Amino acid sequence: MSMTRSRLARLPGLAIRACRVGTLVSGYGLIFGATAVAAKLRRSTSTNSGERLVSMLNALGPSYIKIGQLLSTRQDLLPEHICAALARLTDSTPPPARTRIEKAVRLAYSDREWPFTEFEWTPVACGSIATVHRAVTGDGRRVAVKVRRPGIDRIMRQDFELTSMAMAALGAMPPFRSMPMKVMSSQVGGAILRQLDFAAERESLVALRANVADSGGIRIPAPLPELCTDEIVVMDYVDDLVRFGPGDLDASTRSAAVRKVLALIYEMLFVDGLVHCDLHPGNLYFDRNVELVILDAGFVIRLPEDVRMSFADFFINMALGNGEMCAQVVIDCAAQIAPDCDRDGFRTALGELISETTGVRSGDFSLARFAGRLFGLQRRYGLYPAPEFVFPLLSLLVLEGMIKGFDSGVDFQAEALPILRRRNAGRPVAA
Repeated sequence: MSMTRSRLARLPGLAIRACRVGTLVSGYGLIFGATAVAAKLRRSTSTNSGERLVSMLNALGPSYIKIGQLLSTRQDLLPEHICAALARLTDSTPPPARTRIEKAVRLAYSDREWPFTEFEWTPVACGSIATVHRAVTGDGRRVAVKVRRPGIDRIMRQDFELTSMAMAALGAMPPFRSMPMKVMSSQVGGAILRQLDFAAERESLVALRANVADSGGIRIPAPLPELCTDEIVVMDYVDDLVRFGPGDLDASTRSAAVRKVLALIYEMLFVDGLVHCDLHPGNLYFDRNVELVILDAGFVIRLPEDVRMSFADFFINMALGNGEMCAQVVIDCAAQIAPDCDRDGFRTALGELISETTGVRSGDFSLARFAGRLFGLQRRYGLYPAPEFVFPLLSLLVLEGMIKGFDSGVDFQAEALPILRRRNAGRPVAA
């Protein structure tokens, strides 16, 4: 009963948020449509669509800005001018008013002595979840202070609830009744909401630093737990960051950088079960020595052990061209299997897909298209994967656009094999 009353109490806010989202999308939709018609009449191409899209996402709020950040990395899927516009969402989202930031920070430290001798209230970076500020602690340590945007918790939870309601309605429709829509929405949406949990982010920074402790050329700032709060993460300040473009580095340096990124991601995915789903250009930098720097750990997921092992088994068999074993992994770890599922038909169809992609270089391979075809086959044959499988794919999808730009000759699958084989040492290999 109390849960029902709680939901009823939220309905007015949800209705207002739904109206705002609907009005904004409808309004911008009319603008996009009118612009497209005008451009067609002039027989020209509009170059302002990216700017309008960024404006719309900023107006919609953090949940939608996050989508834009992820899309900004997909230069292989979206026009260059769209990606260039979306890229500005990674660290230049309009900040809250200084008075709101200062009030939030002062309140966070109201139960203790003010810990900073210097604090720059103008952010050095503005993301969809937080702003980042330079500061100096009482003992002279230069730090970055990540401050959660005031009021963001309520807005993102409303967006999550609206999405959950939409997914539930979609799951009631005949074509989707057999799909675990509610579970998918809960797990994926819950992971996105986890970015509001700054205590979890502090723990993820510690875990990631432990993950790369034995790796050279990778830097992750250390958090200062004694200064962190529920709304604030304080960490070492990294001040020699460079955002290199492909044209700024020679071919061998670009290739080495790409392989370093892939080795890090594969180590996390296949060995430690950590998935960083948000390695867009606002979080992934190089320093002036072209060492990799990861600044943020807000969207880090720890995979259940069975999912980690299944994903690794799928990937190694994909790299080896063993479509039958890939199909068996999908069948064995499916969250739901339709009663009329044609397992043999699925094995044949997936085998054909795997044979097309094994050994294909980065420039000729699209993970987005591969994932789309894989999920299409699963829907067609009534096999619904564990929702956690989305996270490793999301992590690689975010990186794929950058990797294609830096080194179109890299083989995603071959680069994973040494780590997969080391991971499989001492246990039976599924291949």
